[in-house]
Amino acid sequence: MSQLLFTHARVFDGTSADCAEGMNVLVADGRIQSVTSGAVAAPNARVIDVGGRTLMPGLIDAHVHAFASDVAVQRIEALGEAYRTAHAVRMLRFALNCGFTTVRDIGGGNYSLYRALADKLLVGPRYFYAGRILSMTGGHGDLRQIEEPPRYASVCGCSGCVFNSFAVIADGVDECLKAVREELRQGAHCIKIMGSGGVASPTDPIWMNQYREDEIRAIVNECTERRTYVASHCHPASAVRRSVEFGVRSIEHGTLIDAPTAAFVAERGAYIVPTMVICEQLVVMGRKMGFPPQSQEKADFAWKSAISGLDIMRSAGVKLVYGTDLLGDLYMRQCREFTLRKQVFTPVEMLRQATSHAAEMMMQSGQLGCVAPGAHADLIVVDGDPLKDISLLEADGAKLRVIARGGELLKCEL
Repeated sequence: MSQLLFTHARVFDGTSADCAEGMNVLVADGRIQSVTSGAVAAPNARVIDVGGRTLMPGLIDAHVHAFASDVAVQRIEALGEAYRTAHAVRMLRFALNCGFTTVRDIGGGNYSLYRALADKLLVGPRYFYAGRILSMTGGHGDLRQIEEPPRYASVCGCSGCVFNSFAVIADGVDECLKAVREELRQGAHCIKIMGSGGVASPTDPIWMNQYREDEIRAIVNECTERRTYVASHCHPASAVRRSVEFGVRSIEHGTLIDAPTAAFVAERGAYIVPTMVICEQLVVMGRKMGFPPQSQEKADFAWKSAISGLDIMRSAGVKLVYGTDLLGDLYMRQCREFTLRKQVFTPVEMLRQATSHAAEMMMQSGQLGCVAPGAHADLIVVDGDPLKDISLLEADGAKLRVIARGGELLKCEL
């Protein structure tokens, strides 16, 4: 791969609010080779004069569902795999054009989509996936309607298994262990569990804690042995606390958190991935888009506490990560998460959430979310200073002059 040399750059490294100016960044073999204010000897490099603009790590959205082609989960299942894949193609391309050079698909992603991206059959971000989510019977991943007759869950691989595009039902330690091992066998980056009730599921209250302690601890231990981690879908404070207490690394949503629980999460060094934009958009657009009434009621309830929950987490010093969780056509609101978070956070706090904090949570520190020698050359150039004006990243990529992933220029207007 040819070399790239970015010159006269103002560099946000993913962490520091003090951005060095007049910097030169050399890229070769898909990685950053040097970041220096001195001269760089690279006679064969393509030179890109950044002209004092901000060069920074590509953004990371740590909570997406690439195959979630509709806000109503029953329609997602009914329309089939080809439709879900077509949605994933347009969604991932949109994310990349907005500057998200990495996404973490935290439910439903698979090796096939990962391989298609790796082999450049389609254009999209760097792709991490958690495989199917583990859910107990009647939990947030159990999408059967209340009137459906029971089917007894199994992870044996037979036709009687209860699963859908996004989750597999596993009850008891033995079934949970087998389900974890099966997702890891298929290349899952991490394992996600349903730790509480949720919005889109038809039969479980949002306040409900899910999975027993022995089940969660067994899942966490299995992931530890594989040198990976567990993410847990949680809305209520009780579910957040017990998940972290039992060893979960990443809390998804945390919408109904309280101050004592936030302090506990911060003390344990766990992460929370709030997803404000999906809450807001379901309240605003859900009825028009055919969101089921029982789910709409839960979405309205969650949104009432969402923004105040952010302030609670910030005050406690919780490590927060950028995530969106958008469904169906709402994928086009991906950058609006910045708009909502700026009610609580400063620009540099949000930039860290979408770069270095996300990489750290995903066990990718030094590889992603930073501008440093040895890191993947996933870079964007912003036409202005996002540390002063975060709206530059709210513009769906319109204010980005360069997007590079793995040293490959996917957009260059300089």
